[in-house]
Amino acid sequence: MKGAAGRGALTTILGSLVLALTACTVSPPRPSGASGAPVRSSDTATPPTAERLPGSAVDGAPRTRGPARWVPVGWDALPGLEQDRLAQLWPALRASCSRPAPGWSEVCARALLQPPTDDREALVFLQTWLRPWRLETTASQDTGLATGYFEPLLPASRLPSAAFPVPVHLPPADLAQRQPHWTRQELETLQAARAALQGREIAWLQHPLDLLLLQIQGSGRLRVTEPDGRVRDIRVAFAGHNGHPYRSVGRWLVERGELRADGANWPAIRAWAARQPQRTREMVWANPRVVYFREEALPDPGIGPRGAQGVPLTPGRSVAVDPLAVPYGTVMWIDTTEPLSSQPLRRAVVAQDTGSAITGAVRIDYFWGWDPDAEPQAGRMRQPLRAWALWPRGEAGPRDAVAGD
Repeated sequence: MKGAAGRGALTTILGSLVLALTACTVSPPRPSGASGAPVRSSDTATPPTAERLPGSAVDGAPRTRGPARWVPVGWDALPGLEQDRLAQLWPALRASCSRPAPGWSEVCARALLQPPTDDREALVFLQTWLRPWRLETTASQDTGLATGYFEPLLPASRLPSAAFPVPVHLPPADLAQRQPHWTRQELETLQAARAALQGREIAWLQHPLDLLLLQIQGSGRLRVTEPDGRVRDIRVAFAGHNGHPYRSVGRWLVERGELRADGANWPAIRAWAARQPQRTREMVWANPRVVYFREEALPDPGIGPRGAQGVPLTPGRSVAVDPLAVPYGTVMWIDTTEPLSSQPLRRAVVAQDTGSAITGAVRIDYFWGWDPDAEPQAGRMRQPLRAWALWPRGEAGPRDAVAGD
């Protein structure tokens, strides 16, 4: 679902820009010295219209994009910059450059033609061709929220049974004509609603919370037992929703005194459902939004699901954002903490996805991937956040957000 289309797009970008770039006299140098050493202004090439680099005076006025205020700052404002393994950003950047945001074509072409060989070269590249902007609300609030998500791997069956009673559905045929469509409760209790999904089952899961988890994450991997007994992995990807707002089941439990607000994470929700199986359906019905899926092959398990930008997500380097505040494809610097260890989580990431709960200027959903430790990290992540957008030099900032961004 990822590779061929992405490679074709990369070829198009390189083919259209290589002549212009080879005519340029300015290119990032190959610096010497230990990886992670401080970068001086004299270490870098000076691209056209670029101001001085780290620690220099900052020119330019703040910009407003949707709910966000972008404030130009110096590179010395980014905490922990020299400690990040910046070369690990390139797979995510390369994916975004298959569909570059407006203003990113030249930076993308350079990033693809001359990838860094180590973290220091990556740092020099970013500081040479990008410029940091602090993200704030329009009320000048520069702290926000980081949550996490992941791609679950769930056991499934092609046939329903007592062990696998919960269906994963394709979109109903009339989804586009009937909005909002049936709620979660209506689909389980009304004959007309059930008829809309008859015969549209992709596979069957073991528990209602497995389906809810899949719908909250937006995609997942199913280890499916076929009718002939073969077992294989497939991906189910987001294919639409019923048009109802998302309601948090964690909040529903807090409002009823079942969980504390600081403990309403996914492991706690699962534990509550195990203790109160007779009330699980009531809890799940509290969220009326239903997400539908399409089946995709999984030829390469090392490639992530596609985000809203239309490119595969990279564990630890892709984030979901509010696209009204931050355009897809923007490189960002984040300053938050890991949920289990409370250790600093400061790194460069790329805005490649969104979600119904991801709204506002200083707000991300951090993609943890699909490894076994991804679920406990993502399920508990609700951390304070500061964030910066790294935007191409010579650009005054992102264009204003418009419908369809």
